[in-house]
Amino acid sequence: MREAMDVTADLVAPCPPDRLFGWVDDLGRYPEWLDIVPRASSAEPHADDPGPAWSVDLRGRLGPLARSKRLRMVRTAHDAPRRVRFERREHDGRRHSSWILEADVVADEGGSRLTMHLHYGGSLMVPLVQRLLADEIRRSKPRLLALVGA
Repeated sequence: MREAMDVTADLVAPCPPDRLFGWVDDLGRYPEWLDIVPRASSAEPHADDPGPAWSVDLRGRLGPLARSKRLRMVRTAHDAPRRVRFERREHDGRRHSSWILEADVVADEGGSRLTMHLHYGGSLMVPLVQRLLADEIRRSKPRLLALVGA
């Protein structure tokens, strides 16, 4: 039986939506504020990609356990400065677990609100990954706020 994971997190920032959106619509900027993404670089485009692609390294450590993963992520929706969606798109002929990251930014009283949703369609170490993500979300919020000038 496959177990999937869905994680949603919110952030309220005292800045305009376009400034906040600029930090979430390009995966290449994530290493600046999200420790579990130590590297995200442009990937070779493929004819089936609806948008730009990135090679993204994910790395996490929880106590003595460490795990890393490289994903090829493609921007599949982009409605600046409101919504962006990234999906795992590998072109190696193999079947891979889904990874989907969505970010929505809306104007909020005194600034903007970011809601991010991550879906992982695999089953490998889901409880560990959920705990790791919860810790990372807590640590990343002040970093992102500092970057948007809040």
